[in-house]
Amino acid sequence: MVKNLLALTAAALITAPAFAQDAVTYTTSDSFDDVVFALENAVIGQGLVIDSVSHTGDMLERTKGDVGSDVTLFTKADVFSFCSAALSRKVMEADYTNIQFCPYDIFIYTRPDAPGETVVGYRTFPEGPMQEIQALMDSIAKEAAGVE
Repeated sequence: MVKNLLALTAAALITAPAFAQDAVTYTTSDSFDDVVFALENAVIGQGLVIDSVSHTGDMLERTKGDVGSDVTLFTKADVFSFCSAALSRKVMEADYTNIQFCPYDIFIYTRPDAPGETVVGYRTFPEGPMQEIQALMDSIAKEAAGVE
């Protein structure tokens, strides 16, 4: 039993990094509201629709006292979720488990310790078919941040 537990633990440690995702971020001096507007236009410009907006910064600020914190993490922070029917079908036909990445999210935030900076970003995707989604996300995030 101990050998099985050790084998399972070793397997988990070896495979865990494969699930780790990094974030790609772009920083701009544009205001949060201007970047939100640019992001919305970039998504629409791709023929996509924003399905939802998670006001993560508001939630964290509203609940910080409830969880015993007094730290303000973000001045503003939202996560925008959307999907592409055509690209999603393509990547899921290549591998059904790519469903785990849909919908696709782009985050925008400002921090109290970095006034005048707005950050736009997204999680990276694995090699293979999902790189087409990553290229789309990168294009949208760059447009929102005014990069390139």
